[in-house]
Amino acid sequence: MFTGIVEELGEITAVETLDDACRFRLRGPLVTEGAQHGDSIAVNGVCLTVVDHEGDEFTADVMAETLNRSSLGVLTTGSRVNLERPTAVGARLGGHIVQGHVDGTGEILERKPSEHWELVKISLPADLARYVVEKGSITVDGISLTVVDAGPDFFTVSLIPTTLALTTLGLKQPGDPVNLEVDVIAKYVERLLGARAAQGDTK
Repeated sequence: MFTGIVEELGEITAVETLDDACRFRLRGPLVTEGAQHGDSIAVNGVCLTVVDHEGDEFTADVMAETLNRSSLGVLTTGSRVNLERPTAVGARLGGHIVQGHVDGTGEILERKPSEHWELVKISLPADLARYVVEKGSITVDGISLTVVDAGPDFFTVSLIPTTLALTTLGLKQPGDPVNLEVDVIAKYVERLLGARAAQGDTK
C-alpha cells in the first residue's frame, strides 16, 4: 500500500522493448536505498516490482496489461517519474490509501497559474466519474491530491509550489497523459451496496 506522497522525482535511464512487455531501468537514489529483489516501488502511481538493482538504479518489468491501462507506455529514456516506496506498518498516512493499481488515464487539459498555487484541469474517463467528488481524494501520477471541482468528464486540482517542484505535475503540459487511481473505498462501497440491492430484489 502507498499513500500518494511522492518521495523522489526519478528518471528512466533505459527502456528495453519486449514482445508483450518492456523493461525499465530507473534512477532513484532514495527509493533504491535498501531495496531488495521483489520489493514494490510505485512509478507514476503504478506499483512495479524490483527485478534487480545496482547503485542508485533499479530494473522493473512492465507487462502489456499495465502498458495498456496506464501511461507508462509513453515513457522514454530521460523521462522523469514520481517514485514512492510502500508505506511501513505504523507509519503516518500522509495522503490517502493508494494501491498502485491504475484505474485509467486522463489528460492535462488546462493549467491556470496563480501567485502561490496552480489550478490544473484533467480529463476524466466516463466510467470513473462517479467515484470522483468535490473535496474527495484522487491519485494523479501517484500523487495524492484533493479534488477542487468534479465535472462529468473532468476534475480540477490545486497544486502548491512543493508539488510543482518535486513531482512530474510541475512538468506536464496540456495534452500530456496522467495515470488516475480513484479512492478504493468508493469502489468497495459501490460493490457492497450493489450486492445488497440485488439481494433485496430477490425477496
